[in-house]
Amino acid sequence: MSKEAGEAGVDASGLRERLPQQPETPQKAESTETAQEAVRTLNEDESRKGKDDKDKKTYGRTPDGTAPTEDMVSQLFDPTQPKNASDIAIVTILAYLCALLYFLPQNWKVPVFAVIFLFWRACYNVGIGWLLHMQSHHKRLVVWAKKSHIFENPDTGKNPHPFFYKFLKQEMETKIPHDYKFEDAPIEFNTWLLFRRLVDLILMCDFTSYCLFAIACGSHPTDETLPMTIARWVGGLLLVAFNLWVKLDAHRVVGNFAWSWGDCFFLIDQELTFDGVYELAPHPMYSVGYCGYYGISMMAASYNVLFISIIAHAAQLIFLVLVESPHIERTYNAPPRPRRVDSAPEDNTLFDEVNRATDGAQRPPYKTRLMSVGDPSTSPPPQPSNLHHLIGLQNIDLHRVTDVSAILLQIYMYTFAFFTPSTWPWQTLFVINAVVWRLWYSIGIGSILQQQSSKKRWMRHFLKYGDTREEAWRQWKGIYHIAMVSCYASFVCAAWKMYGLPEDWTIGMAILRHVIGSALIALQIYTVASIYESLGENGFYFGDFFLDEAPKLTYSGIYRFLNNPERTIGLAGVWGAAIITWSKAIFLLAFLSHGLTLCFIQFVERPHMLKLYRSLREESGVSRSIKRSLPSPLQKWTGNVDKALDDGVEFLEDMLDAASPKLAEGFSHFVTDSRTLFKQLPARMSITRISPDLAGYDPNDYTLEIDTSQPGVTFGEAASGDGIGRAGESPQEHQDSFRRVTAQYGVPLKIRWTAPPNHGNKDWIGLYSVGDNASREVTKVSSQGRWIATNKGAWDYSNADDGILVSGQMMPGKARSDGERKDYMFGEVEFSGDKLYWKQGIFEFRYHHNGKQNVMAISLPFEIRLDRFDDEQIDYSANRTVRSTIEQALLPVLQNCFDRDPDVAPRTADETFGPTVERTGKYAKRVVYAVQQMFGIEFAAEVVQSDGSVKNLAWRVCNAKKVLAPYSMLSTGPATPD
Repeated sequence: MSKEAGEAGVDASGLRERLPQQPETPQKAESTETAQEAVRTLNEDESRKGKDDKDKKTYGRTPDGTAPTEDMVSQLFDPTQPKNASDIAIVTILAYLCALLYFLPQNWKVPVFAVIFLFWRACYNVGIGWLLHMQSHHKRLVVWAKKSHIFENPDTGKNPHPFFYKFLKQEMETKIPHDYKFEDAPIEFNTWLLFRRLVDLILMCDFTSYCLFAIACGSHPTDETLPMTIARWVGGLLLVAFNLWVKLDAHRVVGNFAWSWGDCFFLIDQELTFDGVYELAPHPMYSVGYCGYYGISMMAASYNVLFISIIAHAAQLIFLVLVESPHIERTYNAPPRPRRVDSAPEDNTLFDEVNRATDGAQRPPYKTRLMSVGDPSTSPPPQPSNLHHLIGLQNIDLHRVTDVSAILLQIYMYTFAFFTPSTWPWQTLFVINAVVWRLWYSIGIGSILQQQSSKKRWMRHFLKYGDTREEAWRQWKGIYHIAMVSCYASFVCAAWKMYGLPEDWTIGMAILRHVIGSALIALQIYTVASIYESLGENGFYFGDFFLDEAPKLTYSGIYRFLNNPERTIGLAGVWGAAIITWSKAIFLLAFLSHGLTLCFIQFVERPHMLKLYRSLREESGVSRSIKRSLPSPLQKWTGNVDKALDDGVEFLEDMLDAASPKLAEGFSHFVTDSRTLFKQLPARMSITRISPDLAGYDPNDYTLEIDTSQPGVTFGEAASGDGIGRAGESPQEHQDSFRRVTAQYGVPLKIRWTAPPNHGNKDWIGLYSVGDNASREVTKVSSQGRWIATNKGAWDYSNADDGILVSGQMMPGKARSDGERKDYMFGEVEFSGDKLYWKQGIFEFRYHHNGKQNVMAISLPFEIRLDRFDDEQIDYSANRTVRSTIEQALLPVLQNCFDRDPDVAPRTADETFGPTVERTGKYAKRVVYAVQQMFGIEFAAEVVQSDGSVKNLAWRVCNAKKVLAPYSMLSTGPATPD
């Protein structure tokens, strides 16, 4: 611990004793972990003082220290709150927008305010979204603040803008008059405060311009009756009031810190509670929090307002998917790093030898999501897991009868629906077809599930003929999948036959019907995707009716808000289709579909769940939120109504059981770094001219050299001849001392570079495939993230410094290998992990000048290779011996695939991979490629996640080789026919 840190009072050893003595003093921590421990102590001290919640200070966790993060919401129009220049500027802009509405000509108001609102909406979703993305991934805003020195006292001589410093100091200390000093607060905290001022401006202008646009578009329909006008305004006001409650309650739950994306800058030490509106809907500020837009559209009686509201809402949902959700997932749901529990050394030397001894304690046993990892030598060999999913376009496989059958049925239905006339007989036929499929999907499938739940009849049928439980499960999934697809396909065909384009879209509610219907269809698609995401493949196909694993009932995802979403919004799409078609037949079909689904849930699904899980949650998150918001008399009344409904359902069940036992038996139970997106874009970029600042730089002063002393990096032999023609019969012979450099797949590569003392501060080294660049002077291909800076802190990207070992050390001229006496700069970088190419080929490193694409040096080409497994003389019937050989070949390769991380990579063939492999798919993809190149066998990435260890993967390779060997004409081993 440095002296400075010790004086600041943060010491891991004496933390509890020293910190509370001066809690008001800014505490300087050496790391995020130390800061976390510091703020925990400070916040515990605050709790012991017995203050009210509003008076308590919550200290935040930053890499540099702590900062107070109490509520700093400043109402622009509250005269009791302190005001500063930025508040006046925001109010002035808002007043200007209002004045603009008053003075603009009538025919200019709508287009002008449409453009103004779309501009501020773009500033919100694109501008703020880009800033948050860069801050979340690269800490770009904090880096900019550090480089500009805007928060440093000008007296130090580092801040070239003293006026700006005084202005910021006055602005921020005015807003936080207590327990805050501008010069003492961490830079992350001050950067967040400055960012919040920008957010306040954009959000206020966005909402104000929207309201002004609605006022400009507002009108009263000429043929509208008084009751309709009253209903329209009452409905709109209710939606706006509900929207206001959602925003206020969300702000109450998450606080001012999370409301303004404070966790992109630093974390605070407080419990994350999600109650209130967060039990009502997922991401309420982005979903139901926009219902006020549609309420304002109703009051304005304008389709222009409705359509621009849909555009704004869609942009906000895109912002959620691309910016908010990835940040939340990365910050709060990152996979835990598995820690070793033994005392084995954690250096990389344990990965350098294949046959290292495996003594010592192992990592605790780990069970993967799909298969238990066992010891194939002492237990039955693992069987292939069910990895071939059915749901989703990406899982369509024309090798499966189920997929082919479902596709053919849909082709037949859609073809007949499209090419037959929309006459009464054909319409009747398609409606009857939809009814039959719905009856089979609900009653037929429900009967199968009821019999399976009570008597295991489906399973017994397959066991009767010698099949396995897995075969029965696969056949059931196929039956259910075809029934589900055909049921909805037949409904779509019936709706198509009953639909007709409106002759005049301006008459009646034609546009509104299509908007509402499309929204309901989108809601059902989202609901089905959420159900599948929460339950998985097995749960979606009612796996707890067929599989014997001990189940555990969980309420996650959409089930956090609704006990059974299929009961309500799960069939929103059929009602949406009915509203679009405006057909009595489709309305009756939607009513039948919803009624049968409710019967399926009540008489098939619910009894089985009660039998399996013993007890079910009585109230969903939505029910709790609604009841909590009701007055006490209404809460008691709703309880009485629930009791009456439960008694009525029990009476109905008793009546059905007494009237017809067979009927009772038949019915008693029923949808990642900015870097990946960039990889998908066209990689080539044009360089129009060479940078003019190359004058005075000699490329001969730059060198790049691959360190061949690293494990896995060797000199290869000269390429052998092709054996065709006289000149190619003998191996190639070198006329000099050059030897080809080869690197094993995934081995980190250390590069030594030299440059003149005046080299560019933003020089960088990139890794490229040989042949991708036609020019040796200018690189015209993107590095796709495979680059490292030569000097630390020169770039704004947080990962630019990853891999720097030695950053620009001055070397005297006498140390030069070429004999010259010039001084030069020396450095080392190491390419590993995502900065490597994970494929075989010939590659090269390029040294670039000062942030440009101009090449100053190119390394010798080198080869990344995977040695082909020599199996020509292997007898795959000797399972244990072959598996051991394959394990020895696979272990070092998989260690490289896992970046040689001591906490992730397996040290032995028996050791499991851990949860990181399941959460991070890149590791499995690397392994799949390696296995394909080594053994000629292609696996899916899910297979690696399922196997969970080198031993199980070796068994799978051995088994696949045994199966494929008789059909391979490339091998001459004993398992292959001559």
